[in-house]
Amino acid sequence: MSFNERYPKILCIVQEDIKKINLFEGINVAKPLETKFLELLNAPSKHIRPLVSILYLKALGLDIDDKQIKYQTAIELVHNASLIHDDIIDESLLRRGIETLNSKFDNHLAVIAGDYLLAKALKNVIELGQVGLIEMFRKTLETMTQGEINQYFDRFRIPLLEDYLEKCEQKTAKLFEAAVKGASMLAQCFSIVEQAEVFAKNFGIAFQIRDDLINCQTTKSDVNEGVYTAPVIFSCAVEITDSGLEKTRDLLNNYLDTAKDSLKNLPENIYKQGLEELIEILRDK
Repeated sequence: MSFNERYPKILCIVQEDIKKINLFEGINVAKPLETKFLELLNAPSKHIRPLVSILYLKALGLDIDDKQIKYQTAIELVHNASLIHDDIIDESLLRRGIETLNSKFDNHLAVIAGDYLLAKALKNVIELGQVGLIEMFRKTLETMTQGEINQYFDRFRIPLLEDYLEKCEQKTAKLFEAAVKGASMLAQCFSIVEQAEVFAKNFGIAFQIRDDLINCQTTKSDVNEGVYTAPVIFSCAVEITDSGLEKTRDLLNNYLDTAKDSLKNLPENIYKQGLEELIEILRDK
């Protein structure tokens, strides 16, 4: 079965908790933008960051309370804000089959709209009242933007592999880390925070490598825009080789293996099985 066939079955394991995440709650802007927010934020989404966080906590036998939902809502708001900003940078017309904000209005309003969602996310985290969590969340936003800045100045240059992997962590893995690590902190499970962070970091880097691999095998939009990822690095040229693709698959699977190995101390239950299945469907076959 494909990713799209297998993923909903994993999502169903914690569907009732995922449904509690309401990205539109508290949105208060001019009606035209409010309507567009409603359309975008209610569009079908994988919710993969809350999914891995909730599965991880439930695998440990912990409950998902209102604080956890509030925090995962903040994580999803950050993700959606980053998508709005990405659409501006990429001049995208559609997102999830829906007209983008920059296409519907203009870049000026789209930038502000993305910033508005970030402000809503920060409000959620501040209201949770944990200083350590607030600082970790702030650092996550800083790191994500550093990744985007570095990508801009590295365009049309083939990077070193370690620089590419650092960018994968900055742009993508950091938000996965914040989602799972933050959930552990909220649950007062400080003894498993480091273990949770290891899982989320490796899963997040693998998630980005997989996305880059798919891009190089389909639209090649990254290459066309001068964003050179693992397949280009391993091919030692912009023209991607079969060897470059194969080495990228090996790199992806190495990170997935590390993520899976970090779960070995979790109790055996349906939630751990869900995490392991999620890892397996990210493998490139």
